Amino acid sequence: MPELPEVETVRRGLNAHTCQQRILGGAVLLNRSLASPTQANEFIEGLRGQSIRTWHRRGKYLIAQLGDDEPCDRLIPTAAGWLGVHLRMTGQLLWCHPDDPLAKHTRVRLFFEGDRELRFVDIRTFGRIWWVPPDTAPETIITGLLSLGPEPFSEALSSDYLINTLRNRRKPIKTALLDQTIIAGTGNIYADESLFLSGIPPTRLCSQLTPDEIDRLRSQLITVLGQAIEAGGTTLRDFRDVNGINGNYGGMAWVYNRKGQPCRHCSTPIERIKLGGRSSHFCPCCQPDPKTP
Repeated sequence: MPELPEVETVRRGLNAHTCQQRILGGAVLLNRSLASPTQANEFIEGLRGQSIRTWHRRGKYLIAQLGDDEPCDRLIPTAAGWLGVHLRMTGQLLWCHPDDPLAKHTRVRLFFEGDRELRFVDIRTFGRIWWVPPDTAPETIITGLLSLGPEPFSEALSSDYLINTLRNRRKPIKTALLDQTIIAGTGNIYADESLFLSGIPPTRLCSQLTPDEIDRLRSQLITVLGQAIEAGGTTLRDFRDVNGINGNYGGMAWVYNRKGQPCRHCSTPIERIKLGGRSSHFCPCCQPDPKTP
C-alpha cells in the first residue's frame, strides 16, 4: 500500500500539473471505485466545471480543494467542495493525454481543459474516490479522516505525545507505528526502516520503551520519511507518480524487503517475521531484543 512518502509524491505531482485547470467532464468505468456519491452521473456532474485549486495530503488521503477561492490550509467547508482519493493497495493517479493508451485497470477518468486527463488506475479495486459537495466539511463525507492521528512532520507529533500515548500499550512497537490513529501515514516500509535506525526490534512492547528510545524513534521516523519523499517514494510493484515514474527509495532501504541479505551496517543477514499479519524486517544484531523484565 502506498504510504506517506508515496502519497506525498503524488500530491506534489498533482499540484504541479492540475492546479487552476478546469474539469470538463469525466467517465466512471467502475462504479465501486466511487465512495461518495455512489452514482456516476452525480459524481461527474458535481465536478464538472470546477477547477483544482490545490491538493492536500492527510495521512494517506489526497484531498483537492475545488473552485477559484484562495487555497485553504485546512480541510474546511468551501464554496466549491472537495475531491478526495485514497489509493489503498494498488491505486495510481496518472496525468495523461487523451490519446495515451488506456490501461486495462483504469477505473475513473477526469477530462481537463488543455486536452489532458487524470486517470485513476487500480488493479485490486480497493481504492476509493469521493466528491464532497459545496459547504460541506470533508470529514463528514470522507469519514476516515476523523480517526487519524498527528502528521509525522507536525508539531503535534512531539516526544511528549508519543511517550504519553505509548507508555501503557502492551503491543509491539511495530504494530503501534502502523496504527493510523497514533501516527497518520506511516506504513510497513518506513516503520521497519525507522525501527532499524533507532536500534529497536519490531517485537519490543511499547510499554517497555524508554523516553529516550521513543524520542530517538520519532526523530528517525521523520528523517526516513523525509528521505523517502526526496527519493520519490518506494516502488515494489504498483506505485507510480503522476507521470508514471517509479519511486527510488527501495534501493536505499536498510532492512525492508531485504530478507537474507547482509545488513548494511554489520553484515548480519536481515530477518523477516510476521507481526499482526504484516511482515517485519530487522537486523537481529543492530536491533537486539532484551529480555522482558
